[in-house]
Amino acid sequence: MEYHYDSGSSSSHSNHYLQPQQLGSTSLTSQRSLLSVPSLNPRHNPHINHTSHLITTLKSHNNNSSYTSSLTLFGKFLLTGSSDREITTWNRTTYEEDTTTNNKVIAGKGAVKSLVIQSNKNTLFSAHQDRKIRVWKLTNDQTKYTHVATLPTLGDRASKILIPKNHVQIRRHKKCTWVHHVDTVSSLALSKDGKFLYSVSWDRTIKIWRTKDFTCLESITNAHDDAINAVVVSYDGTFYSGSADKRIKVWKNLQGDDHNKKKHKHSLVDTLEKHNSGINALVLSSDESILYSGACDRSILVWEKEDGDNDDENGKMVLVGALRGHKNSILCLAVVWDFVCSGSADKTIRIWRGVGRDYCCLSILEGHQGSVKCLTAVVEHCDDNSESEEPSFLVYSGSLDCDIKVWQIFVPAI
Repeated sequence: MEYHYDSGSSSSHSNHYLQPQQLGSTSLTSQRSLLSVPSLNPRHNPHINHTSHLITTLKSHNNNSSYTSSLTLFGKFLLTGSSDREITTWNRTTYEEDTTTNNKVIAGKGAVKSLVIQSNKNTLFSAHQDRKIRVWKLTNDQTKYTHVATLPTLGDRASKILIPKNHVQIRRHKKCTWVHHVDTVSSLALSKDGKFLYSVSWDRTIKIWRTKDFTCLESITNAHDDAINAVVVSYDGTFYSGSADKRIKVWKNLQGDDHNKKKHKHSLVDTLEKHNSGINALVLSSDESILYSGACDRSILVWEKEDGDNDDENGKMVLVGALRGHKNSILCLAVVWDFVCSGSADKTIRIWRGVGRDYCCLSILEGHQGSVKCLTAVVEHCDDNSESEEPSFLVYSGSLDCDIKVWQIFVPAI
């Protein structure tokens, strides 16, 4: 069977390719979420602006010519991907670029869209605007990069190219093998055991890769009706994809865990529809019972896992409400403990805490001069600081203003 990829233009592309100064403007502004979705946070929050402070601002060494488009943590280091194809290592102890080693690599063309770490293997996967996924091995001191592979690998392409059924139509007179992404790879996620890598793209496909040998096991063609911007994977292998088509889709491997099968077929088991504009970010709560989705409608929707009467229904996500307060598109989300962090095109970061279905915004972090594009958060123990007896966590934010900011959030007692 020959598969066809409809390469019609995506409404997301026009926004994603704008210059940094344009991305924070009306191109990211869209309508409010549906009024039928109840708000889970009070309109007037007496706890807002709980104790938090800016620790430092990390400045790029490129004279502000590029912004941070992705970031992740690896031990005592922060890894950042830029809009001009650089991956940089920052020492989280000194908050400086680790210039004592080869702390920076340049690869591909365009932005580094996503970074994920397979920590037990010291392996970094990076997603790029040039349609490629690159694999890097980090040294034990986590400061030097060695390029291991570019996905799809030459061997993977060679094994598919001679068989006609492995070719897909990407334009009227052009085909390629189904292992290729044909547009920006926008997001990556690893299975919890690290055996599988999930990639999503503006070409509307989802691909599953085996991390042992970097083989592409499966490609879901036309998984959405528009560019796919986000993917997140749960412990049981269920994964969620969010798209500019306003939908979140839920996928599951119904064939079980027999990884020796030649075909790994994931099936669509649910579609979550309530946003009325493109979805930019997804994140699961620490216990994976809640899915948070952020979109251009300025709201974070909260989906809870319900208990079903049988195995087929068990784990179905249902909408319980929305977190409102941002004045522009939600661009990124992160979770630490029972806190949700959201970054927006309104240049702010909000810290939310939920107790049951009651949420409050604890703090609004202001200081960026551009849209907040990426976030990560981590629990930080400051045993040597006698003044920091109150539990706290750190938030790292990357913005179109070309700065990376490090914030400390103190945790109030419930």
